[in-house]
Parts: sequence; structure tokens; C-alpha cells
Amino acid sequence: MNALQRTPLRDFHAAHGARLVDFAGWEMPVQYRSILEEHKAVRRAAGLFDVSHMGEVDVRGAQAAEFLDHLVTNDVSKLYPGRVLYSPMCQEDGGTVDDLLVYMRGAEDYFLCINAGNIAKDLAWIRAQAERLDVTITDRSADYALLAVQGPRAAEIVQGLTGAKLGLLANYHFCEGTVAGTHCIISRTGYTGEDGFELYHAAAEAPALAEALLAAGAPHGLELAGLGARDSLRLEAGYPLYGHELAADISPLTAGLGWTVKLGKARPCVGHAALSREKTEGAARAVRFFRTGDRRIVRADTAVNAGEGGPVVGRVLSGTLSPVLNEAIGSVLVETSAADGPLTVDIRGTAIALQRVKPPFVPLRRT
Repeated sequence: MNALQRTPLRDFHAAHGARLVDFAGWEMPVQYRSILEEHKAVRRAAGLFDVSHMGEVDVRGAQAAEFLDHLVTNDVSKLYPGRVLYSPMCQEDGGTVDDLLVYMRGAEDYFLCINAGNIAKDLAWIRAQAERLDVTITDRSADYALLAVQGPRAAEIVQGLTGAKLGLLANYHFCEGTVAGTHCIISRTGYTGEDGFELYHAAAEAPALAEALLAAGAPHGLELAGLGARDSLRLEAGYPLYGHELAADISPLTAGLGWTVKLGKARPCVGHAALSREKTEGAARAVRFFRTGDRRIVRADTAVNAGEGGPVVGRVLSGTLSPVLNEAIGSVLVETSAADGPLTVDIRGTAIALQRVKPPFVPLRRT
């Protein structure tokens, strides 16, 4: 068995009482005190997350913009220095390779953040698409650590440690600056639906920066938060997770992310023909979000029926207990013909009706 990879904060997590688990080959904190309390802390004040397992990639060269516009489904030509773009990238058949963030530093200088479990696969795919183009792809994943501060008090916590004017940094923008003496790329994106910042910085400086953020944030209600709260927060916000709402067999259109698929842009993306057909003819399946009015969690891969006792028409993609709603929520992939009709799941012999919801599930400061 291969040893689990560790972020530069592994010892920090252990010292703060984290329960460490295997996540996509990484030893990561699933929780510290409790998932429920960490989730509530982020909605109420702020949480500090270690997301250093994410991958970082430099894309540079005279054809960098042209290449990226072909690589991803969203429109890279709309970027300008300091702007961040969320986008899927697709296979030729329209299935999703991954979803990622594209940062524009300059006309020939971009930076990608990709999902931890997909780093090797994504790099192979990106390099294959870049062949014969004037572009250089550099894996920077080992160079960076990444901390995220998320919650309604995130701005005041981080602002107390930096001279950067965070009030001027709009959503999905970034700048560079020093935070608690550490040089960072300061990004205002996030995965919880709350306001927040991601701090990309040199791996060796991660423990000192984490301790500084924790100390500065404690009077404001900041708590350490693990992967468990990260998942329940993103699901309450209605955000997709690769391998669940997006996958090699789930296109962005099927996932309900049509706003990220710009079929009319100047440089057609990989998968353009398949996505155009799906847009015109409609998808055979659809992703829907649900709540149940019941506390019993509906687990991933549970069969979904068309009404009580009806035929199986799909499966559950994600499921958790919403700490805010105090009921089970989740997402399903079902046949389009059944997507807007009655849907049920069986939990230990009881048929539970799925009540469709257009996310977010709870009022958020950012959606």
C-alpha cells in the first residue's frame, strides 16, 4: 500500500486534535471538534481550512490564452489581470475531465488550481492538449500550500494581518500581498457560499501562517474546519464536487452548469461538438438537488425511484445532513423524463420522498 501524501500542515492538524483520514490519497483532517460545530462556525463567523492538497499549475507562453480557451468550456478571453474564472474542462464526448479555477496574471501568464484527486490525470490531459502550441505547462503543486478562511467575518480577520486593501478585491478576483509576514496570492473565491479568501503561499511557511490566522481569528469566532464541514457547506450552497455532480460521464450541461459552457466563443473548446448536440437535443439525464424533511441521510449511490414502488430512474450523487436545516439534503442523477416527477429513495424499508430544491439550500452571503 502506498503511503498517504501529507500537506505541510499535517503536524499542525495533529497538534490541534484533528481526526485524520485518507482523502484522495492524502492524509487530511476530516474534523477537529465536530463536523456540525465546524459547519455552524463557518456560517456564523469563520472557519480555517487546509486545502494544500489542491494542485497548482503555471500556464505561460505566447499562445497561453488561446490554449486555455480551447481547454476549458468557459470564456477565457473575458479575463484580465487579477481576475479568476471557474470552468469545467471536457473530453471530446462532453464528459468532464475536471472543474478548475483559471487565474490571469498577465497576457501570457496564467495559473490553474485543480482538484487534488485529479492532479496526475489533469496534468497529462492538459499537456496532451498543449502539444505543438507555444505554451509551457509547469506543475507547481509541491511548491504551494493553500489556506482558506471562509465565513462572514473572514474579511476582518484576514485584513488585520495584511496591508492589502481587501475591500477593493471583488468576488473572483485576486491580488498579491503579505499576510502575517508571508507573501501570498490572495484570492477571493471559495467553496462554502460565504465570503472568504484563499491564501496561496510557499509550502514551508504554512505552519506559521496557519497559527497566525488561528490566533488572529479566535476573538472573532474562527474555528479550524475539516473536510467533513467543507463537504456539508458546499452541498448546502449547491456547489458541485468532482466525482459526484461532475464526472467523466456527467457533462457540465447535465450537471446544470450551462452558464459555464460558452458554445459561441471565438475558440471552440474540447468537446464543443458533443456539448452542442446535448444543448440542442437535450440531455438524457439531469442532476437535481433535494431535501427530505427527514434527518436520515440519503447516501451516495442509493437507487432513486420514480415515485414509491416505481422503476429505478437514477442514483444519489451526494447526501448529507444539513446542519442549518436539520434535515437530509443531497443531489441525484436521474433520467430527464423523470427528473421533474415524484422521486423516492428507500432507506431501510421506508420510502422517503425527495423534494426538489433549487440551490442554495439556505440564504448565503455569496452564491
